[in-house]
Amino acid sequence: MQPIKNIIFDLGGIFMNLDFKLTEQAFIELGITEFPNMYNQHHSNDLFEQLETGMISANDFYDAFRHESHSHLTNEQIKTAWNALLLDFPPERLQWLDTIRQQYNVYLFSNTNSIHYDAFMEILSRENGCTDFSKYFIKAYYSHELGLRKPYIISFQKILEEEKLLAAETLFIDDTAINIAGAQKAGLQTIHLVAPKTVLDLIL
Repeated sequence: MQPIKNIIFDLGGIFMNLDFKLTEQAFIELGITEFPNMYNQHHSNDLFEQLETGMISANDFYDAFRHESHSHLTNEQIKTAWNALLLDFPPERLQWLDTIRQQYNVYLFSNTNSIHYDAFMEILSRENGCTDFSKYFIKAYYSHELGLRKPYIISFQKILEEEKLLAAETLFIDDTAINIAGAQKAGLQTIHLVAPKTVLDLIL
């Protein structure tokens, strides 16, 4: 393997703690019992993929969600349940990132959406006094802005092309196996970081 010069990090499960079960439970409590089949850490149906690639707006998502789930939930009910999975940014991970970005070219690639984006930036600001997580990286790529999402190979190729990075010199770190597989197919080196391990356990 070639020496690593660049690192592309995932966000959720890497720097921010997530609990997908909280969103699942929140929707079930609202009567959306089929929600686990619509969205989870390893699978998204077309509606959620459209939201995460910026193809539809938040308001269009709320309308489509009501239609698909045959419900009459308000926008605020959907938003609150959808954001329930977003927990916190442990400060020691951000301190670690501050150190690592002195040693490598660091980037972010997150499958996210405008609703979650606003929510996790607010959490970061409230907890850590930082108003923009993107400042930690040479560039942060969010799927709803990029128009592409993991695990599709083209999404990794797009970032490599835009940043003029060699895949063999680039490490991708994510907590989801299917995303790791996509990055490997694009030629990147990878680390599948699974809880309870965190970035603090990495030796780079």
